Amino acid sequence: MNRYVCVHGHFYQPPRENAWLEAIELQDSAYPYHDWNERVTAECYAPNADSRILDGAGRIVRIVNNYSRISYNFGPTLLAWLEQHAPETYESIITADAQSAERFGGHGSALAQAYNHLILPLANDRDKRTQVLWGIEDFRHRFRRMPAGMWLPETAVDTSTLEVLAENGIRFTILAPHQADAVRALTGGDWHDVNGGGIDPRVPYLVRLPSGREITLFFYDGPASRAVAFEGLLRSGERFAARLRELLGPSDEPQLAHIATDGETYGHHHRHGDMALAYALRLIDEDPTVTLTNYAQFLSVCPPRHEVRIVENSSWSCAHGVERWRSDCGCSTGGAPGWNQAWRAPLRAALDWLRDEVTPHFEELASQLFGHPWEARDDYISVVLDRSERNVDAFLARHALRRLSPAEEVRALELMELQRHAMLMYTSCGWFFNDVSGIETVQVLQYAARVAQLAEKLFGRAFEPQLKEMLEPAESNLPEAGNGRRIYEERVLPKRVDLLSVAAHHAVSSLFEGTPHGDRIYSYRVGLERHDQKKAGDATLAVGRARVSSEITRESEVVTYALLHFGSHSLSGGIRRYIGEDEYEALAGQMLRSFESGDLTGVIRLLAEFPEYSFSLKSLFADRQREILFNLLRIPVRQAESTYRRLYRENATLIRFLLDMGLPLPRAFTMAAEFVINRELRRIFENDVIDLERARTLLGEAGELKVPLDEGGLSYVVERALESLAATHRSRPYDIATLEQLVELAALARNLPFEVDLWKTQNLFYATVHDTLVETRARADAGDARANQALPLLQRLGELLSVAVE
Repeated sequence: MNRYVCVHGHFYQPPRENAWLEAIELQDSAYPYHDWNERVTAECYAPNADSRILDGAGRIVRIVNNYSRISYNFGPTLLAWLEQHAPETYESIITADAQSAERFGGHGSALAQAYNHLILPLANDRDKRTQVLWGIEDFRHRFRRMPAGMWLPETAVDTSTLEVLAENGIRFTILAPHQADAVRALTGGDWHDVNGGGIDPRVPYLVRLPSGREITLFFYDGPASRAVAFEGLLRSGERFAARLRELLGPSDEPQLAHIATDGETYGHHHRHGDMALAYALRLIDEDPTVTLTNYAQFLSVCPPRHEVRIVENSSWSCAHGVERWRSDCGCSTGGAPGWNQAWRAPLRAALDWLRDEVTPHFEELASQLFGHPWEARDDYISVVLDRSERNVDAFLARHALRRLSPAEEVRALELMELQRHAMLMYTSCGWFFNDVSGIETVQVLQYAARVAQLAEKLFGRAFEPQLKEMLEPAESNLPEAGNGRRIYEERVLPKRVDLLSVAAHHAVSSLFEGTPHGDRIYSYRVGLERHDQKKAGDATLAVGRARVSSEITRESEVVTYALLHFGSHSLSGGIRRYIGEDEYEALAGQMLRSFESGDLTGVIRLLAEFPEYSFSLKSLFADRQREILFNLLRIPVRQAESTYRRLYRENATLIRFLLDMGLPLPRAFTMAAEFVINRELRRIFENDVIDLERARTLLGEAGELKVPLDEGGLSYVVERALESLAATHRSRPYDIATLEQLVELAALARNLPFEVDLWKTQNLFYATVHDTLVETRARADAGDARANQALPLLQRLGELLSVAVE
């Protein structure tokens, strides 16, 4: 049987981490999730690890790992985030590769990806090499094998990129059909023009490179891939499977029907797209006339018989080659009429200038520390993957000219970080979308700012003024956003972090903690050496000393801080570098004495002795700032809530009368009802013991009064409540009280006026049924009372969660 089918998913999110903190800060646009990575994981990455197969009644009869049956690649920066923040999903992705190797003749399905998704044809030769090496090493670190294939960001390709892949042992990559220029038989003969998508995508093609090396290319089926991504083919798993089979011809020779899309198509772009994929894969698996495969296995069955010439500087997402990432080519994701992307050219020019300006300085300083600076950069991925002290020491031992002093170690690591960020700033998403003010472009500007900051510290030259000047021609389509320079100054520079700003964050946080202590703050550590705090009325004074250290560069400094809190959000303080114990004792003692004597003016005057960094609540990093401000607002919010509740309860009869009369409610009444009902519902679902009767009453009132519900927020807390009960039931399957409450809450969730995501609850219940149903029935047959109580409840819960219990 020579008819094969393969589905490839390119799973990727642009890096969203603060360039200094190495962590994603709160993103309100992702509500009710913390950030967009968390949201897309819930909508796509996790569901594909546990996707559903349904029976004719729409019940879950099987949960499968889609990744184990498709070809896939994950962006390395996304995998790093998943490993830390969604470890179960991460493990499923890694395990799927081993499972696919068992399924596909020893060939794992996972592909590597060039590291941080920069457009390789637009990169210089050094960056191309490092991006490929980092992608390979990241893959080897995670999947414990050498990758056979590598995904090119945006499938952007030129011959020199293919040379780098082949030189480093990559056997194949995947391109769009319009990226093929001409083909001919491997035995020679005339070239046949296939430009414009005329290539037969069902067989692999060999590229013979100028160096004498070779690499295989697969060209995915364009129309079928578009149908999946943009034309609604995922509305039916049956239609999806049929379309894949239709791609195969009558030939007896080995042939491959294959598509490639963004992996986020299966769940994030198209809700429940993972289920359509799972069902289609099952249908194909059950069809004796076709065989599921991956690219490496098919290549072992069907080596190339033709060679191909590529369209140089082409990609899958730009009709103009790779112009989308350097010019106003007309490709975009929308925007208002009249918008343009002329900002792309000055953005790239500014970053190219920055990279090229810092390079000779890097080479000069790095050559004083490293035997081969660029080889050290190539190997620095080993540090990015494991920043333990022992591993960093090993890296320095491999590459340093000599045993480095602590100060030299800091410089060496800062040089490597400068180079890492000089590549991160080219992440393709910065140019892909509509406007220079978009969050993706702001992100790459953060990386550029980190490069400028490190370069000034290392080389003693200010690169930022020229960088800002070069960003000025990058005009936004939004008048209020201005241009690249203004965006850099207003949206990037306020995010900049150094040791003093970390110390300020710690100092403010310590004021609101019961017992101040040392802390890990993202990629920094703060060791508290001294903290003196006095309170008088609403005012609080704190004076302290701490050592702040970067876990990334080993930079470290002892600082002294002082802050005066007048109550609520009124706070001011300062940081200075620690000079000595005598100075600290004198200054701290003077401040504390002035405070104790009631001389707040004197304290404020002494704060001027901290000239290096002044701070307020605005100095807190976003998540902690939100946490503290909400805490400060707790009392006024409680007072407002009490007022709203009283207004609503005291006028409930009048409100109903007005509604019966068909009269509009005064805005004050509507606001009061909306606030009270949403607040009480959220509180009910967040309690350990859920008052379902009260919840039903409030939902009834909301419907009667036509009160808009906070659907996103309430759905989120109901999901979490269900998941908590389902987890308890999984650990105590014969706890009838828990099972009864789970049934009642699931019944309520099914009847809510908004959708509740039952995915994780279904997973937990499916696993519980799978593990315990046979035993429960046996115990019931033996007369076990609790098992007899559990069986009908399990059946009812299965109906509510659409899980087959049989």
